[in-house]
Amino acid sequence: MINKSKKRVLECLEIFSPLGNIRSRTQFGGMSLSADRVMFALVSDGELYLRATGETEAHFCRKKMERLIYRKRGMDVQLRYFKVNARQWNDPKALCELGRLSLQGMLRDKELKKNSEAVRLKDLPNLSLALERMLWQVGIENSGDLRLQGACHTYLKLCAIKKKNLGINLLMALEGAILGFHEAALPVESRELLTHWFNHHKEQLSMVVH
Repeated sequence: MINKSKKRVLECLEIFSPLGNIRSRTQFGGMSLSADRVMFALVSDGELYLRATGETEAHFCRKKMERLIYRKRGMDVQLRYFKVNARQWNDPKALCELGRLSLQGMLRDKELKKNSEAVRLKDLPNLSLALERMLWQVGIENSGDLRLQGACHTYLKLCAIKKKNLGINLLMALEGAILGFHEAALPVESRELLTHWFNHHKEQLSMVVH
């Protein structure tokens, strides 16, 4: 499988060459791909996964791309990496554009993080002082940390320390804080994706809190 991954990396270096100076290095048990030092993809077990942000995640979901999942302490953890399928491999030009979308999302996220690291959590939409203190307990100290963790991963962490399912409204509130919306004004697409995730992970959530 290592040789298969190395072959896949070589293919990626060629396909994504228009995006900049493409480099690869070992990371997360696989091999990362970066353009001008900004990581935007991962090759694992011979498969290519494009990295998503809160902004680009919905686009990859609409493409029906499979999400990368790994198990941690007996629990499935969904990552913001989406698998490139056979049809997409057959269209290198379109695949390069998907890579560009991933890279641009990471660049915007990097810039936002730089500008928002000093913003306190309680000053974001939907977040109270009490919730800020809860987030500090799970290692999320500012808006940049929250954006990097994502709403779903953060929600699982909070449920684990509280030992209970905290309800879907908190999940929506976290996503709203990341995107800059009041929970009630969260875009329909984001709300639908989170509702699907919440319903799909009810069994997992019950394992976390018991």
